[in-house]
Amino acid sequence: HDMALPKTLLFSLLLLVATDTLAQEARVPGCYLHPINVTVRSDRQGTCRGSHIAHACVGYCESSAFPSRHSVRAASGYQHNITSVSQCCTISRLRKVKVELLCPRSRREQLEIFTAQACQCDMCRLSRY
Repeated sequence: HDMALPKTLLFSLLLLVATDTLAQEARVPGCYLHPINVTVRSDRQGTCRGSHIAHACVGYCESSAFPSRHSVRAASGYQHNITSVSQCCTISRLRKVKVELLCPRSRREQLEIFTAQACQCDMCRLSRY
């Protein structure tokens, strides 16, 4: 009796493999898509597993710091002397892709995961998705 994957399980991304080239390419100015090999498993034991080339957003965006205007400094009790503006390389558009998982007894399952479709420099957030 085969046990099907729960339909509510969108994806379980347990292993993300990125090579040293990711760190090297991240030094190049700009924010762009970068392919990464993702291993997807149905559970912690890896009952069903598969791999897929997904995309991440990597790179640099412009940031700046400058002396605050007098009105800003005065309003903050002269504590806010420097104003900084920063942007982070982030995903601007996602898409779902299907990953085929191979299970015991040559059974196959399909799972949907998200991958980046487009990147942009945007306001830095702790967690966007």
